[in-house]
Amino acid sequence: MKSIKDIQDLKGKRVIVRVDYNVPIKEGKILDDFRIKASVPTIEFLKKKGAIVILIAHIGDDGEKSLKPVSIRLKKFIPNLNFIETPVFSDNTKNIITGLKSGDVVLLENIRREVGEKTNSPSFARGFSRYADIYVNDAFSVSHRAHSSIVGITKCLPSYAGLQLLEEVNNLSKAFNPKHPFLFILGGSKFETKIPLIKKFLREADEVFIGGAIANDFFKGKGYEVGTSLVSEGKVQVKPFFKNKNLILPVDVVVTKDGKSRTTKPSEVTSSECIVDIGKDSVESLRVLIEKASFILWNGPLGKYEAGFGGSTESLLKIISKSKANSIIGGGDTVALISKLKLEDKIGFVSTGGGATLDFLAKGTLPGIKALK
Repeated sequence: MKSIKDIQDLKGKRVIVRVDYNVPIKEGKILDDFRIKASVPTIEFLKKKGAIVILIAHIGDDGEKSLKPVSIRLKKFIPNLNFIETPVFSDNTKNIITGLKSGDVVLLENIRREVGEKTNSPSFARGFSRYADIYVNDAFSVSHRAHSSIVGITKCLPSYAGLQLLEEVNNLSKAFNPKHPFLFILGGSKFETKIPLIKKFLREADEVFIGGAIANDFFKGKGYEVGTSLVSEGKVQVKPFFKNKNLILPVDVVVTKDGKSRTTKPSEVTSSECIVDIGKDSVESLRVLIEKASFILWNGPLGKYEAGFGGSTESLLKIISKSKANSIIGGGDTVALISKLKLEDKIGFVSTGGGATLDFLAKGTLPGIKALK
């Protein structure tokens, strides 16, 4: 991929930058601005080179939400930011973009409000590419989507990778040739989407620890009672994984029933209980593995943190922050906890991606990366 650092002359050039501002918002307030802050170095680089920066992003899946709260937060980092609330192809938007000067920065309204974005419409890509001379993808966390603002536009403009996208690719690629001992920790839910990762890293990692809701499928596969715990719909084949000696499951779990919680062995969960976290013994066994590891890759929380059961995930984040190992952590929920604990600078690399991180680790590339080559 060509980097924005490879562009010879940016002064006065209009540059469309695809960023990912799909951040959690509650009652108009941004709960985690990690992705917003991650985009700032690329914006500042282009500004200093005299470019006119046109930011495009989405929030939510259906296009109903507005990026206005994001623009307010981004203005703290980019004071001269102008938010254009009118539709992409409106006369007002066109007039504002036409009048921009070197160093100006604008953010367009939610790109998913536009018909043709999610379907990767060639005519839509051509339409909004006319606003610029150059395209930059700095949205790694959306680069697993073959959308118009990720893939289609690269056929219309000279295209480059932003600084954050390059950071993601360079750091996550370390998982393809890691130092050993290599510890892989996988949490979260959606077992079906994580099968390729489990298969791959059972071959490549020294230890693979499975936690979160996907561990429930393994418990069920062992014939244990999982009660009302979250499990995958339909049949899932986990038994073939049990032959791997480097597969590690929690030795204790936290369960809830009628508002009360207790810690028990996975084999002793009752039919009316719900597994919500891993227990302290499991955290302690992971501590031992973390202390001897040279490389740690972790994706997804180990407990139902949004319901108040983030204790094990937070404990492990603190342990890893003090570890000498090279650590890479991804998954939106896990990243939110890293921000809450203010550990961003104590983790080797924190990925902005969720599904994109999983896909990149499993396949080694993404549609948005292929489009830039």
